[in-house]
Amino acid sequence: MKSFFGKILFSIVSFIALSAHVYAVKPSFYYQIKVYHFKTDQQENIIDGYLKTAFLPALHSAGIKDVGVFKPIAKDTSDRLIYVFIPLKKLTDLDRISMLIGKDKAFAESGKPYLNAAYNEAPYTRIESIILKAFSSMPEYSLPKLTTPKNERVYELRSYEAATENLSLNKIEMFNDYEVAIFSKLTFNAVFYGQVISGSKMPNLMYLTTFNNKADRDAHWTAFSTEYKKISGLPHYQHNVSKNVTIFLHPEDYSDF
Repeated sequence: MKSFFGKILFSIVSFIALSAHVYAVKPSFYYQIKVYHFKTDQQENIIDGYLKTAFLPALHSAGIKDVGVFKPIAKDTSDRLIYVFIPLKKLTDLDRISMLIGKDKAFAESGKPYLNAAYNEAPYTRIESIILKAFSSMPEYSLPKLTTPKNERVYELRSYEAATENLSLNKIEMFNDYEVAIFSKLTFNAVFYGQVISGSKMPNLMYLTTFNNKADRDAHWTAFSTEYKKISGLPHYQHNVSKNVTIFLHPEDYSDF
């Protein structure tokens, strides 16, 4: 009899343990997007050299496996931009990697033209930093599975601002419940979806989808619009985006994405 009840108890414990494993929620990554603002070709060359030979190798040494570097396809001569995407397993990694890089002698040597620039020859006008937390429906970033060379690819960075925090959370709920699944079904090759938790434009969410080329991008969005019509009219999800900013990017040849 004791053996019988022992077997039942073992089965119950095993079932609970298995259920906890199956339904365990993955912790969400955090992302930093650094945006370099600059004006001249000389500044661009210094930033590129710093990122390629100093900053990305230092991040790799600090345990950040994949780092993205992107530039807008459309040139803006008044405010030129470089985007750096840094995935973090924990928010405290920001401080950890900063301390590790500060002790990295190879970084200090390779980054000299950038790090030791004179006050009147700064390599940028300003640096902007955006911190995001990954959506629960895609808690980790993903490397895009594309077939074209990097210089042909189109990466689409979208920013959805909302009138209030609750409406922004409502739009994130819409992504978690429906939109991420549609993007996955249609192979949009999303790199990340994230809620902006620190930045100059809040409340806000951002995400990055990737395509082989412009024609591939347009075909994907045509297919998406058909699927989106099925949910866009749902009463629960109305008025949850007040401003949509879309920026088309291409990855640099030294980008990990």
